[in-house]
Amino acid sequence: MSHTPEAAAPVPAAHAVLELSRIAKAFGAVVALTNGTLRLERGSIHALVGENGAGKSTLVKIVAGLYQRDAGEFLLDGVSVDFTSTAQAKEAGIAVIYQEPTLFPDLSVVENIFMGRQPRGALGVIDRRAMRAEALALFERLGVRIDPDRPTLGLSIADQQIIEIAKAISLDAKVLIMDEPTAALSGVEVERLFAVARGLRDEGRAILFISHRFEEVFALCDTVTVMRDGAYIATSPIGETTVAEIVRQMVGRDVTTLFPKQEAPIGDVVLEVEGLTQPGVFADVTFAARAGEIVALAGLVGAGRSEIARAVFGVDPYASGSVRIAGRPLPKRNPSAAMAAGIALVPEDRRQQGLVLSASVARNATLAIRRALARLGLITSAAENASARIWASRLEVKTSALDTEVGTLSGGNQQKVVLAKWLATDPRVLIVDEPTRGIDVGTKAEVHRLLSELAGQGLAIIMISSELPEVLGMADRVLVVHEGRITADIPRADATAESVMFAATHAAGEAA
Repeated sequence: MSHTPEAAAPVPAAHAVLELSRIAKAFGAVVALTNGTLRLERGSIHALVGENGAGKSTLVKIVAGLYQRDAGEFLLDGVSVDFTSTAQAKEAGIAVIYQEPTLFPDLSVVENIFMGRQPRGALGVIDRRAMRAEALALFERLGVRIDPDRPTLGLSIADQQIIEIAKAISLDAKVLIMDEPTAALSGVEVERLFAVARGLRDEGRAILFISHRFEEVFALCDTVTVMRDGAYIATSPIGETTVAEIVRQMVGRDVTTLFPKQEAPIGDVVLEVEGLTQPGVFADVTFAARAGEIVALAGLVGAGRSEIARAVFGVDPYASGSVRIAGRPLPKRNPSAAMAAGIALVPEDRRQQGLVLSASVARNATLAIRRALARLGLITSAAENASARIWASRLEVKTSALDTEVGTLSGGNQQKVVLAKWLATDPRVLIVDEPTRGIDVGTKAEVHRLLSELAGQGLAIIMISSELPEVLGMADRVLVVHEGRITADIPRADATAESVMFAATHAAGEAA
């Protein structure tokens, strides 16, 4: 049962490690927070939920020292604080794992973990042996194997998140804030993280867990606070609320259909992949996708799903096999040819691979069609804006203006801009890698509705997703990938969580 801050049962101050009350923050004319209210207790895992743009990230950044509040009260261990830097927040015992990794790609894993606080020997020389030993101990605690000496460049999103988690744990923080830490983790990795989080809770630490995945919130957290439009809405013990109640509080309305799958006529084969093989990455990958069909590539993180998609699009190499569009072969390693044939690829890492963060919404939305917009070699702002406005309107991108820097938008709106960029090319095949990673429940429903509409218009859609409910709710067929091989091709009517997970965790022979 939810309640307002005023109605909250009094809790002895000794139990509260972090208290935020009526925090306000504005950036010029844009008001990000009007009533940021939150109370974290020692020995508790507290969920913070809300749509993108609800104010969660701004509140976290105030706690982390990136922003300073304009009004309200900020108490740490009962003492009023106002951090002016992230270093101050870290020294006070606050560690934050952000949704997007913030690692230095040219440094090693161990250098990233201990950046700015390297252990030193008697002569002041950095003790690399001690750093390496502690990093290995951290990874063992997390139940993962990562080489501490390897560069972080090229690591998967999942491995980058694990390194961020290891870095936070190494700080021995009393407040640990996890901002979508599981967005790109497999089920096994999530369970390992949850085990660590529960251990930290049992040690008496306070954990703030921000996630759009309700199954994680209910599996891990003790309490949940909901925000909407920059303001506190309600706080509830997790055992006294429901997903439906939280969704209503988040969006101010009922989201009746999270997976609005429409029946679409299935047409001719558009994409054919046969025998695609890249040694050590994927092997003998064969499948087809038809017009109007949503085909999901499911499996654990690291199974090779994204690598298959990138090879089909021409970004990654393959040693043997073929890719055909409408019966015509595509050349290897040639994204331009793939685009010309009608393939579009929405990558998993939208910030690094899908967007130019410092460029405007209009510029990003037209990146893939700039040659078509050019007249005598020049592209006018009017032409750019006219094209961008069509898809920004259709996808309901929430932005004050098309010249807004895309890096300032919420995660959900950034994803919509990436989709707009590729839909502007009028593709025949749309490959979407983790289309709803890190976006809120309301925007998820919008993205799902859009994918269903596009399939109804005759697009063949390849959807890579680590979220089983999304796979089961949206796919006409589920192709399960295990260690680079397709181990099952399951029609929608037969797809269950059990059948997909069995094929995702067993070799092809065992799954047959």
